Amino acid sequence: MRFLADLMSQVRNEGEKICEGGGSKAIENQHTKGRLTARERIELLIDPGTFFELGIYAAHGMYEEWGGAAAAGVITGIARVQTRLVMIIANDATVKAGAFFPMTSKKVIRAQNIAIENRIPTIYLVDSAGVFLPLQEDVFPDTDDFGRVFRNNAVMSALGIPQIAAIMGMCVAGGGYLPVMCDHVLMTDGSGLFLAGPALVQAAIGQKVSAEDLGGAAMHAGISGTVDFREPNDAACLSRIRSIVEKWGYRRQSPWDRKKPVEPAMAAEEIYGIYDSSPARPYDMKEILARVLDGSRFDEYKPEYGKTLICGYGRIGGFAVGIVANQKLHAQQIDHEGHKRIEFGGVIYTESAEKAARFIMDCNQNLIPLVFFHDVNGFMVGRDAEWSGIIKAGAKMVNAVSNSVVPKIAVIVGGSFGAGHYAMCGKAFDPRFVFAWPTARYAVMSGDSAAGTLVEIKVKQLERSGKKLSEEEKKELYESVKRTYDEQTDPRYGAARLWIDKIIDPIETRDAIAQALEAAALNPDVPEFKVGVLQT
Repeated sequence: MRFLADLMSQVRNEGEKICEGGGSKAIENQHTKGRLTARERIELLIDPGTFFELGIYAAHGMYEEWGGAAAAGVITGIARVQTRLVMIIANDATVKAGAFFPMTSKKVIRAQNIAIENRIPTIYLVDSAGVFLPLQEDVFPDTDDFGRVFRNNAVMSALGIPQIAAIMGMCVAGGGYLPVMCDHVLMTDGSGLFLAGPALVQAAIGQKVSAEDLGGAAMHAGISGTVDFREPNDAACLSRIRSIVEKWGYRRQSPWDRKKPVEPAMAAEEIYGIYDSSPARPYDMKEILARVLDGSRFDEYKPEYGKTLICGYGRIGGFAVGIVANQKLHAQQIDHEGHKRIEFGGVIYTESAEKAARFIMDCNQNLIPLVFFHDVNGFMVGRDAEWSGIIKAGAKMVNAVSNSVVPKIAVIVGGSFGAGHYAMCGKAFDPRFVFAWPTARYAVMSGDSAAGTLVEIKVKQLERSGKKLSEEEKKELYESVKRTYDEQTDPRYGAARLWIDKIIDPIETRDAIAQALEAAALNPDVPEFKVGVLQT
Protein backbone atom coordinates (compact mmCIF):
# COMPACT_ATOMS: atom_id res chain seq x y z
CA MET A 1 0.00 0.00 0.00
CA ARG A 2 2.79 2.42 0.93
CA PHE A 3 4.68 1.58 -2.26
CA LEU A 4 1.77 2.53 -4.52
CA ALA A 5 1.03 5.74 -2.57
CA ASP A 6 4.70 6.76 -2.77
CA LEU A 7 4.79 6.14 -6.52
CA MET A 8 1.68 8.27 -7.00
CA SER A 9 3.16 11.05 -4.88
CA GLN A 10 6.27 11.03 -7.07
CA VAL A 11 4.14 11.29 -10.22
CA ARG A 12 2.18 14.21 -8.75
CA ASN A 13 5.36 16.07 -7.79
CA GLU A 14 6.80 15.60 -11.27
CA GLY A 15 3.51 16.76 -12.78
CA GLU A 16 3.62 19.96 -10.72
CA LYS A 17 7.17 20.61 -11.93
CA ILE A 18 6.12 20.08 -15.57
CA CYS A 19 3.26 22.56 -15.06
CA GLU A 20 5.85 25.29 -14.44
CA GLY A 21 6.61 25.16 -18.17
CA GLY A 22 9.72 27.15 -19.05
CA GLY A 23 10.15 28.37 -15.48
CA SER A 24 9.49 31.56 -13.51
CA LYS A 25 11.64 33.81 -15.71
CA ALA A 26 9.84 32.73 -18.89
CA ILE A 27 6.46 33.19 -17.16
CA GLU A 28 7.48 36.70 -16.08
CA ASN A 29 8.56 37.49 -19.65
CA GLN A 30 5.14 36.39 -20.94
CA HIS A 31 3.40 38.64 -18.40
CA THR A 32 5.66 41.57 -19.38
CA LYS A 33 4.24 41.32 -22.92
CA GLY A 34 0.75 41.71 -21.45
CA ARG A 35 -0.06 38.06 -22.15
CA LEU A 36 -1.22 35.21 -19.97
CA THR A 37 0.51 31.84 -19.87
CA ALA A 38 -1.15 28.88 -21.57
CA ARG A 39 -2.36 27.44 -18.26
CA GLU A 40 -3.75 30.81 -17.15
CA ARG A 41 -5.61 31.07 -20.46
CA ILE A 42 -7.11 27.61 -20.03
CA GLU A 43 -8.28 28.46 -16.51
CA LEU A 44 -10.09 31.57 -17.80
CA LEU A 45 -11.62 29.71 -20.73
CA ILE A 46 -13.07 26.60 -19.09
CA ASP A 47 -15.83 25.95 -16.61
CA PRO A 48 -14.03 25.77 -13.23
CA GLY A 49 -12.44 22.44 -12.30
CA THR A 50 -13.24 20.64 -15.55
CA PHE A 51 -9.80 20.35 -17.17
CA PHE A 52 -8.73 16.73 -17.75
CA GLU A 53 -5.17 17.08 -18.98
CA LEU A 54 -3.72 14.59 -21.46
CA GLY A 55 -0.08 14.07 -22.42
CA ILE A 56 1.46 16.07 -19.57
CA TYR A 57 4.51 13.76 -19.62
CA ALA A 58 5.09 14.24 -23.38
CA ALA A 59 8.82 14.71 -24.11
CA HIS A 60 9.67 14.02 -20.44
CA GLY A 61 13.42 13.37 -20.22
CA MET A 62 13.87 14.20 -23.91
CA TYR A 63 15.69 17.08 -25.68
CA GLU A 64 17.93 17.62 -22.64
CA GLU A 65 20.70 18.94 -24.93
CA TRP A 66 18.32 21.82 -25.79
CA GLY A 67 17.28 22.45 -22.21
CA GLY A 68 14.26 20.12 -22.34
CA ALA A 69 10.70 20.81 -23.47
CA ALA A 70 8.21 20.61 -20.59
CA ALA A 71 5.00 18.86 -21.76
CA ALA A 72 6.46 19.15 -25.30
CA GLY A 73 5.67 22.88 -25.23
CA VAL A 74 1.92 22.40 -25.73
CA ILE A 75 -0.92 21.71 -23.29
CA THR A 76 -3.74 19.40 -24.36
CA GLY A 77 -6.80 18.06 -22.61
CA ILE A 78 -10.56 17.75 -22.39
CA ALA A 79 -12.64 20.34 -20.54
CA ARG A 80 -16.08 21.90 -20.46
CA VAL A 81 -16.78 25.36 -21.85
CA GLN A 82 -20.31 26.58 -21.18
CA THR A 83 -21.04 22.95 -20.19
CA ARG A 84 -19.94 21.70 -23.67
CA LEU A 85 -17.18 19.09 -23.80
CA VAL A 86 -14.22 20.37 -25.86
CA MET A 87 -10.63 19.46 -26.68
CA ILE A 88 -8.13 22.21 -25.86
CA ILE A 89 -4.75 22.55 -27.60
CA ALA A 90 -2.72 25.46 -26.23
CA ASN A 91 0.86 26.38 -27.17
CA ASP A 92 3.03 27.13 -24.13
CA ALA A 93 5.09 30.18 -25.12
CA THR A 94 7.18 29.84 -21.93
CA VAL A 95 8.79 26.73 -23.47
CA LYS A 96 11.13 27.84 -26.30
CA ALA A 97 8.57 30.47 -27.42
CA GLY A 98 6.06 27.67 -28.12
CA ALA A 99 8.26 26.20 -30.87
CA PHE A 100 7.33 22.81 -32.32
CA PHE A 101 9.68 19.99 -31.31
CA PRO A 102 9.10 16.54 -32.89
CA MET A 103 7.01 15.49 -29.88
CA THR A 104 5.04 18.75 -30.02
CA SER A 105 3.69 17.81 -33.44
CA LYS A 106 2.91 14.28 -32.29
CA LYS A 107 1.11 15.56 -29.19
CA VAL A 108 -1.05 17.99 -31.18
CA ILE A 109 -1.83 15.23 -33.68
CA ARG A 110 -2.74 12.81 -30.88
CA ALA A 111 -5.15 15.40 -29.44
CA GLN A 112 -6.65 15.94 -32.90
CA ASN A 113 -6.98 12.18 -33.45
CA ILE A 114 -8.85 11.85 -30.14
CA ALA A 115 -11.09 14.72 -31.26
CA ILE A 116 -11.69 13.05 -34.65
CA GLU A 117 -12.48 9.60 -33.19
CA ASN A 118 -14.88 11.06 -30.63
CA ARG A 119 -16.15 14.10 -32.62
CA ILE A 120 -14.99 16.52 -29.91
CA PRO A 121 -15.16 20.27 -30.75
CA THR A 122 -11.64 21.69 -30.57
CA ILE A 123 -10.26 25.03 -29.38
CA TYR A 124 -6.70 26.06 -30.30
CA LEU A 125 -4.93 28.78 -28.28
CA VAL A 126 -2.11 29.70 -30.65
CA ASP A 127 1.15 31.27 -29.44
CA SER A 128 4.06 29.65 -31.27
CA ALA A 129 7.31 30.61 -32.98
CA GLY A 130 6.85 27.71 -35.44
CA VAL A 131 9.15 24.75 -36.08
CA PHE A 132 12.17 24.28 -33.77
CA LEU A 133 14.71 24.66 -36.58
CA PRO A 134 17.62 22.61 -35.13
CA LEU A 135 15.34 19.55 -35.27
CA GLN A 136 13.41 20.41 -38.43
CA GLU A 137 14.13 17.09 -40.15
CA ASP A 138 12.15 15.32 -37.40
CA VAL A 139 9.32 17.87 -37.37
CA PHE A 140 8.59 18.66 -41.00
CA PRO A 141 7.96 15.87 -43.52
CA ASP A 142 6.32 12.65 -42.25
CA THR A 143 2.72 11.50 -41.75
CA ASP A 144 2.89 12.13 -38.00
CA ASP A 145 4.75 15.45 -38.31
CA PHE A 146 3.84 19.14 -38.57
CA GLY A 147 1.94 19.01 -41.89
CA ARG A 148 -0.47 16.41 -40.53
CA VAL A 149 -1.86 19.06 -38.15
CA PHE A 150 -3.25 21.07 -41.07
CA ARG A 151 -4.49 17.98 -42.86
CA ASN A 152 -6.39 17.11 -39.69
CA ASN A 153 -7.85 20.64 -39.55
CA ALA A 154 -9.38 20.04 -42.98
CA VAL A 155 -10.61 16.51 -42.14
CA MET A 156 -12.18 17.69 -38.87
CA SER A 157 -13.99 20.49 -40.70
CA ALA A 158 -15.34 18.04 -43.28
CA LEU A 159 -16.59 15.79 -40.48
CA GLY A 160 -18.51 18.71 -38.97
CA ILE A 161 -16.31 18.96 -35.85
CA PRO A 162 -16.36 22.63 -34.73
CA GLN A 163 -12.92 24.27 -34.46
CA ILE A 164 -12.08 27.66 -32.96
CA ALA A 165 -8.60 29.20 -33.10
CA ALA A 166 -7.44 32.18 -31.06
CA ILE A 167 -4.13 33.80 -32.09
CA MET A 168 -2.75 35.13 -28.81
CA GLY A 169 0.90 35.72 -29.72
CA MET A 170 3.02 34.72 -32.67
CA CYS A 171 1.71 32.48 -35.45
CA VAL A 172 4.29 32.28 -38.19
CA ALA A 173 5.27 30.36 -41.35
CA GLY A 174 3.37 27.11 -42.03
CA GLY A 175 1.77 27.35 -38.59
CA GLY A 176 -0.30 30.23 -39.96
CA TYR A 177 -2.53 27.76 -41.77
CA LEU A 178 -3.84 26.18 -38.54
CA PRO A 179 -6.08 29.05 -37.37
CA VAL A 180 -7.22 29.96 -40.87
CA MET A 181 -8.45 26.38 -41.45
CA CYS A 182 -10.74 26.61 -38.41
CA ASP A 183 -14.40 27.72 -38.31
CA HIS A 184 -13.72 30.83 -36.24
CA VAL A 185 -10.52 32.89 -36.03
CA LEU A 186 -9.91 35.32 -33.16
CA MET A 187 -6.82 37.49 -32.70
CA THR A 188 -5.57 39.74 -29.92
CA ASP A 189 -3.89 43.09 -30.44
CA GLY A 190 -0.13 42.76 -30.41
CA SER A 191 -0.21 39.29 -31.98
CA GLY A 192 1.22 38.40 -35.38
CA LEU A 193 0.01 36.14 -38.19
CA PHE A 194 2.22 35.85 -41.27
CA LEU A 195 3.84 33.28 -43.53
CA ALA A 196 7.18 35.12 -43.22
CA GLY A 197 8.23 37.62 -40.54
CA PRO A 198 9.68 41.09 -41.26
CA ALA A 199 13.32 39.90 -41.21
CA LEU A 200 12.65 37.06 -43.67
CA VAL A 201 10.60 39.33 -45.95
CA GLN A 202 13.47 41.83 -46.11
CA ALA A 203 16.00 39.08 -46.81
CA ALA A 204 13.81 37.44 -49.46
CA ILE A 205 12.41 40.41 -51.41
CA GLY A 206 14.12 43.46 -49.88
CA GLN A 207 10.89 44.92 -48.52
CA LYS A 208 10.98 46.71 -45.16
CA VAL A 209 7.72 46.41 -43.24
CA SER A 210 6.74 46.43 -39.55
CA ALA A 211 5.30 43.32 -37.90
CA GLU A 212 2.02 45.17 -37.28
CA ASP A 213 1.61 46.22 -40.92
CA LEU A 214 2.70 42.82 -42.17
CA GLY A 215 0.43 40.65 -40.04
CA GLY A 216 -1.02 42.46 -37.03
CA ALA A 217 -4.56 42.08 -35.70
CA ALA A 218 -5.76 45.40 -37.14
CA MET A 219 -4.54 44.50 -40.62
CA HIS A 220 -6.08 41.02 -40.59
CA ALA A 221 -9.38 42.33 -39.17
CA GLY A 222 -9.73 45.30 -41.51
CA ILE A 223 -7.69 44.63 -44.68
CA SER A 224 -7.07 40.91 -45.34
CA GLY A 225 -10.35 39.90 -43.66
CA THR A 226 -8.66 36.80 -42.24
CA VAL A 227 -9.75 37.38 -38.63
CA ASP A 228 -13.39 37.09 -37.54
CA PHE A 229 -12.96 38.71 -34.14
CA ARG A 230 -10.27 41.21 -33.11
CA GLU A 231 -9.90 41.42 -29.33
CA PRO A 232 -7.90 43.88 -27.18
CA ASN A 233 -6.38 41.27 -24.82
CA ASP A 234 -6.36 37.65 -23.70
CA ALA A 235 -9.26 37.99 -21.24
CA ALA A 236 -11.56 39.56 -23.84
CA CYS A 237 -10.58 36.92 -26.41
CA LEU A 238 -11.33 34.02 -24.06
CA SER A 239 -14.63 35.60 -23.06
CA ARG A 240 -15.56 35.84 -26.74
CA ILE A 241 -14.80 32.13 -27.25
CA ARG A 242 -17.11 31.25 -24.35
CA SER A 243 -19.82 33.40 -25.90
CA ILE A 244 -19.47 31.63 -29.27
CA VAL A 245 -19.52 28.13 -27.73
CA GLU A 246 -22.59 28.97 -25.66
CA LYS A 247 -24.62 29.39 -28.86
CA TRP A 248 -23.72 26.07 -30.51
CA GLY A 249 -26.56 23.73 -31.37
CA TYR A 250 -26.79 20.11 -30.25
CA ARG A 251 -25.95 17.13 -32.42
CA ARG A 252 -27.27 13.58 -32.56
CA GLN A 253 -26.14 11.51 -29.57
CA SER A 254 -24.38 8.14 -29.69
CA PRO A 255 -26.22 4.82 -29.16
CA TRP A 256 -24.32 3.81 -25.99
CA ASP A 257 -26.72 3.06 -23.14
CA ARG A 258 -26.48 5.28 -20.07
CA LYS A 259 -28.35 5.37 -16.79
CA LYS A 260 -27.95 7.59 -13.73
CA PRO A 261 -24.48 6.87 -12.22
CA VAL A 262 -24.25 4.97 -8.94
CA GLU A 263 -21.13 5.09 -6.77
CA PRO A 264 -19.34 1.75 -6.17
CA ALA A 265 -20.43 -0.02 -2.99
CA MET A 266 -16.76 -0.32 -2.01
CA ALA A 267 -14.29 2.52 -1.44
CA ALA A 268 -11.81 3.28 -4.22
CA GLU A 269 -9.11 4.06 -1.64
CA GLU A 270 -9.01 0.36 -0.78
CA ILE A 271 -7.37 -0.30 -4.18
CA TYR A 272 -4.06 0.76 -2.59
CA GLY A 273 -4.29 -2.20 -0.23
CA ILE A 274 -5.49 -4.71 -2.84
CA TYR A 275 -3.07 -4.25 -5.73
CA ASP A 276 0.29 -5.99 -5.42
CA SER A 277 2.94 -6.08 -8.14
CA SER A 278 4.78 -9.04 -6.59
CA PRO A 279 4.35 -12.38 -8.43
CA ALA A 280 4.56 -14.05 -5.03
CA ARG A 281 1.38 -12.27 -3.88
CA PRO A 282 -1.18 -12.43 -6.71
CA TYR A 283 -4.23 -10.22 -6.22
CA ASP A 284 -7.85 -10.64 -7.31
CA MET A 285 -8.69 -8.31 -10.22
CA LYS A 286 -12.38 -8.67 -9.35
CA GLU A 287 -11.67 -6.74 -6.16
CA ILE A 288 -10.29 -3.87 -8.27
CA LEU A 289 -13.35 -3.95 -10.55
CA ALA A 290 -15.67 -3.85 -7.52
CA ARG A 291 -14.19 -0.43 -6.68
CA VAL A 292 -14.60 0.93 -10.21
CA LEU A 293 -18.02 -0.33 -11.39
CA ASP A 294 -21.33 1.37 -10.56
CA GLY A 295 -22.79 -0.21 -7.44
CA SER A 296 -19.91 -2.74 -7.60
CA ARG A 297 -22.24 -4.80 -9.79
CA PHE A 298 -20.72 -7.14 -12.38
CA ASP A 299 -22.38 -9.74 -14.63
CA GLU A 300 -19.48 -12.09 -15.25
CA TYR A 301 -19.41 -13.91 -18.57
CA LYS A 302 -18.39 -17.62 -18.51
CA PRO A 303 -16.90 -17.35 -15.00
CA GLU A 304 -15.92 -21.05 -14.86
CA TYR A 305 -14.10 -21.09 -18.19
CA GLY A 306 -10.82 -19.45 -19.22
CA LYS A 307 -10.42 -18.04 -15.72
CA THR A 308 -7.22 -16.04 -16.31
CA LEU A 309 -9.23 -13.53 -18.33
CA ILE A 310 -12.25 -11.94 -16.66
CA CYS A 311 -15.03 -10.86 -19.01
CA GLY A 312 -18.38 -9.38 -18.10
CA TYR A 313 -20.84 -6.51 -18.13
CA GLY A 314 -21.20 -3.55 -15.80
CA ARG A 315 -21.57 0.23 -15.75
CA ILE A 316 -19.06 3.01 -15.20
CA GLY A 317 -20.38 6.53 -14.70
CA GLY A 318 -23.77 5.22 -15.78
CA PHE A 319 -22.46 3.94 -19.14
CA ALA A 320 -22.91 0.25 -19.96
CA VAL A 321 -19.50 -1.34 -20.56
CA GLY A 322 -17.96 -4.69 -21.37
CA ILE A 323 -14.93 -5.50 -19.22
CA VAL A 324 -11.95 -7.59 -20.36
CA ALA A 325 -9.43 -7.89 -17.52
CA ASN A 326 -6.43 -10.06 -16.70
CA GLN A 327 -6.93 -12.11 -13.53
CA LYS A 328 -3.75 -12.39 -11.45
CA LEU A 329 -4.98 -15.21 -9.20
CA HIS A 330 -3.89 -18.69 -10.25
CA ALA A 331 -6.76 -20.92 -11.35
CA GLN A 332 -7.52 -24.60 -11.74
CA GLN A 333 -8.69 -25.70 -15.19
CA ILE A 334 -9.86 -29.09 -16.50
CA ASP A 335 -8.76 -29.91 -20.07
CA HIS A 336 -10.66 -31.89 -22.71
CA GLU A 337 -9.22 -35.16 -21.42
CA GLY A 338 -10.41 -34.51 -17.86
CA HIS A 339 -6.96 -33.65 -16.50
CA LYS A 340 -6.64 -30.86 -13.95
CA ARG A 341 -3.95 -28.21 -14.32
CA ILE A 342 -3.01 -24.97 -12.65
CA GLU A 343 -3.15 -21.87 -14.83
CA PHE A 344 -0.91 -18.97 -13.88
CA GLY A 345 -2.51 -15.61 -13.24
CA GLY A 346 -1.77 -12.88 -15.78
CA VAL A 347 -1.18 -15.43 -18.57
CA ILE A 348 -3.58 -15.83 -21.51
CA TYR A 349 -4.40 -19.48 -22.24
CA THR A 350 -6.28 -20.94 -25.20
CA GLU A 351 -9.58 -21.09 -23.30
CA SER A 352 -9.32 -17.51 -22.03
CA ALA A 353 -8.46 -16.15 -25.50
CA GLU A 354 -11.42 -18.03 -27.01
CA LYS A 355 -13.72 -16.67 -24.32
CA ALA A 356 -12.50 -13.09 -24.74
CA ALA A 357 -12.83 -13.20 -28.53
CA ARG A 358 -16.45 -14.33 -28.28
CA PHE A 359 -17.21 -11.74 -25.59
CA ILE A 360 -15.67 -8.87 -27.60
CA MET A 361 -17.78 -9.85 -30.61
CA ASP A 362 -20.89 -9.94 -28.40
CA CYS A 363 -20.17 -6.40 -27.17
CA ASN A 364 -19.87 -5.17 -30.75
CA GLN A 365 -23.08 -6.95 -31.71
CA ASN A 366 -24.92 -5.25 -28.83
CA LEU A 367 -23.25 -1.79 -29.02
CA ILE A 368 -21.48 -1.94 -25.66
CA PRO A 369 -18.17 -0.01 -25.26
CA LEU A 370 -15.18 -2.08 -24.13
CA VAL A 371 -12.78 -1.38 -21.26
CA PHE A 372 -9.56 -3.41 -21.00
CA PHE A 373 -7.64 -3.76 -17.72
CA HIS A 374 -4.07 -4.88 -18.43
CA ASP A 375 -1.86 -6.89 -16.11
CA VAL A 376 -0.63 -9.48 -18.57
CA ASN A 377 2.62 -11.42 -18.89
CA GLY A 378 1.72 -12.75 -22.34
CA PHE A 379 0.29 -15.89 -23.91
CA MET A 380 1.09 -19.34 -22.53
CA VAL A 381 3.98 -21.16 -24.23
CA GLY A 382 5.13 -24.77 -24.37
CA ARG A 383 4.03 -28.03 -26.00
CA ASP A 384 0.64 -28.28 -24.29
CA ALA A 385 -0.21 -24.69 -25.22
CA GLU A 386 0.84 -25.15 -28.84
CA TRP A 387 -1.08 -28.42 -29.13
CA SER A 388 -4.19 -26.71 -27.75
CA GLY A 389 -4.05 -24.13 -30.56
CA ILE A 390 -2.87 -21.11 -28.57
CA ILE A 391 -1.74 -19.21 -31.70
CA LYS A 392 -5.09 -19.81 -33.39
CA ALA A 393 -7.04 -18.69 -30.31
CA GLY A 394 -4.80 -15.64 -29.83
CA ALA A 395 -5.26 -14.65 -33.47
CA LYS A 396 -9.03 -14.85 -33.03
CA MET A 397 -8.87 -12.50 -30.04
CA VAL A 398 -6.58 -10.06 -31.87
CA ASN A 399 -8.94 -10.12 -34.86
CA ALA A 400 -11.96 -9.32 -32.69
CA VAL A 401 -10.11 -6.45 -30.97
CA SER A 402 -8.78 -5.08 -34.27
CA ASN A 403 -12.18 -4.96 -35.96
CA SER A 404 -14.20 -3.69 -33.00
CA VAL A 405 -16.39 -0.71 -33.87
CA VAL A 406 -17.44 0.23 -30.33
CA PRO A 407 -15.22 2.58 -28.28
CA LYS A 408 -12.27 0.83 -26.64
CA ILE A 409 -10.51 2.20 -23.54
CA ALA A 410 -7.32 0.66 -22.13
CA VAL A 411 -6.16 0.87 -18.51
CA ILE A 412 -2.67 -0.52 -17.87
CA VAL A 413 -2.67 -1.58 -14.22
CA GLY A 414 0.53 -3.61 -14.05
CA GLY A 415 2.52 -5.45 -16.70
CA SER A 416 1.55 -5.26 -20.36
CA PHE A 417 4.01 -7.46 -22.19
CA GLY A 418 4.44 -8.97 -25.64
CA ALA A 419 1.53 -10.30 -27.65
CA GLY A 420 -0.61 -10.08 -24.50
CA HIS A 421 -0.36 -6.30 -24.81
CA TYR A 422 -1.66 -6.50 -28.39
CA ALA A 423 -4.56 -8.82 -27.56
CA MET A 424 -5.61 -6.55 -24.69
CA CYS A 425 -6.02 -3.61 -27.07
CA GLY A 426 -2.59 -1.97 -26.88
CA LYS A 427 -1.92 1.40 -28.48
CA ALA A 428 -1.57 -0.09 -31.98
CA PHE A 429 -5.20 -1.31 -31.83
CA ASP A 430 -6.80 2.15 -31.66
CA PRO A 431 -8.12 2.47 -28.13
CA ARG A 432 -9.85 5.85 -27.82
CA PHE A 433 -7.79 6.49 -24.65
CA VAL A 434 -4.87 4.74 -22.93
CA PHE A 435 -4.53 5.29 -19.18
CA ALA A 436 -1.85 3.80 -16.92
CA TRP A 437 -1.33 3.40 -13.21
CA PRO A 438 2.14 4.39 -11.94
CA THR A 439 2.75 0.64 -11.47
CA ALA A 440 2.34 -0.04 -15.21
CA ARG A 441 5.12 -1.79 -17.11
CA TYR A 442 5.09 -1.72 -20.89
CA ALA A 443 7.46 -3.73 -23.17
CA VAL A 444 8.05 -6.85 -25.26
CA MET A 445 8.97 -8.64 -22.02
CA SER A 446 9.82 -7.77 -18.43
CA GLY A 447 13.28 -6.52 -17.44
CA ASP A 448 14.08 -9.81 -15.68
CA SER A 449 13.08 -11.91 -18.68
CA ALA A 450 14.90 -9.67 -21.18
CA ALA A 451 18.07 -9.57 -19.10
CA GLY A 452 18.09 -13.36 -18.67
CA THR A 453 17.51 -13.96 -22.40
CA LEU A 454 20.11 -11.45 -23.61
CA VAL A 455 22.76 -12.65 -21.16
CA GLU A 456 22.24 -16.23 -22.32
CA ILE A 457 22.60 -15.17 -25.98
CA LYS A 458 25.74 -13.16 -25.21
CA VAL A 459 27.33 -16.02 -23.29
CA LYS A 460 26.73 -18.43 -26.18
CA GLN A 461 28.18 -15.95 -28.70
CA LEU A 462 31.35 -15.58 -26.61
CA GLU A 463 31.64 -19.33 -26.08
CA ARG A 464 31.55 -19.89 -29.83
CA SER A 465 34.53 -17.53 -30.18
CA GLY A 466 36.40 -19.34 -27.39
CA LYS A 467 35.76 -16.81 -24.59
CA LYS A 468 34.07 -17.38 -21.30
CA LEU A 469 32.44 -14.87 -18.94
CA SER A 470 33.01 -15.10 -15.21
CA GLU A 471 30.02 -15.18 -12.87
CA GLU A 472 30.81 -11.58 -11.90
CA GLU A 473 30.79 -10.47 -15.56
CA LYS A 474 27.52 -12.31 -16.18
CA LYS A 475 25.96 -10.56 -13.20
CA GLU A 476 27.23 -7.17 -14.36
CA LEU A 477 25.83 -7.74 -17.88
CA TYR A 478 22.52 -8.90 -16.42
CA GLU A 479 22.19 -5.80 -14.20
CA SER A 480 23.10 -3.48 -17.08
CA VAL A 481 20.45 -4.93 -19.41
CA LYS A 482 17.85 -5.02 -16.63
CA ARG A 483 18.49 -1.35 -15.75
CA THR A 484 17.92 -0.29 -19.35
CA TYR A 485 14.77 -2.39 -19.68
CA ASP A 486 13.35 -1.22 -16.34
CA GLU A 487 13.83 2.41 -17.40
CA GLN A 488 12.11 1.78 -20.72
CA THR A 489 9.20 -0.14 -19.19
CA ASP A 490 8.44 2.69 -16.72
CA PRO A 491 5.08 4.32 -17.62
CA ARG A 492 6.73 7.76 -17.65
CA TYR A 493 8.98 6.60 -20.49
CA GLY A 494 5.90 5.49 -22.45
CA ALA A 495 3.96 8.64 -21.58
CA ALA A 496 6.91 10.78 -22.77
CA ARG A 497 6.50 9.13 -26.18
CA LEU A 498 2.68 9.38 -26.10
CA TRP A 499 2.15 5.63 -25.89
CA ILE A 500 0.10 6.53 -22.81
CA ASP A 501 -2.36 9.45 -22.72
CA LYS A 502 -2.39 9.91 -18.95
CA ILE A 503 -0.84 8.36 -15.84
CA ILE A 504 -3.69 8.21 -13.35
CA ASP A 505 -4.06 7.69 -9.62
CA PRO A 506 -5.57 4.19 -9.17
CA ILE A 507 -8.36 5.63 -7.03
CA GLU A 508 -9.30 7.94 -9.95
CA THR A 509 -9.63 5.07 -12.45
CA ARG A 510 -13.41 5.23 -12.47
CA ASP A 511 -13.44 9.01 -13.07
CA ALA A 512 -10.91 8.74 -15.93
CA ILE A 513 -12.92 6.01 -17.69
CA ALA A 514 -16.16 7.94 -17.20
CA GLN A 515 -14.52 11.03 -18.72
CA ALA A 516 -13.40 8.96 -21.71
CA LEU A 517 -16.89 7.50 -22.15
CA GLU A 518 -18.40 11.02 -22.01
CA ALA A 519 -16.09 11.97 -24.87
CA ALA A 520 -16.89 8.80 -26.85
CA ALA A 521 -20.61 9.55 -26.50
CA LEU A 522 -20.19 12.61 -28.75
CA ASN A 523 -19.67 10.39 -31.80
CA PRO A 524 -22.96 8.84 -32.96
CA ASP A 525 -21.50 7.03 -35.98
CA VAL A 526 -20.93 3.28 -35.61
CA PRO A 527 -19.63 1.36 -38.65
CA GLU A 528 -20.88 -2.12 -39.47
CA PHE A 529 -19.06 -4.78 -37.44
CA LYS A 530 -17.12 -7.28 -39.58
CA VAL A 531 -14.30 -9.60 -38.50
CA GLY A 532 -13.23 -11.18 -41.79
CA VAL A 533 -11.79 -14.72 -41.73
CA LEU A 534 -11.48 -16.32 -38.29
CA GLN A 535 -9.52 -19.54 -37.68
CA THR A 536 -11.82 -21.98 -35.91
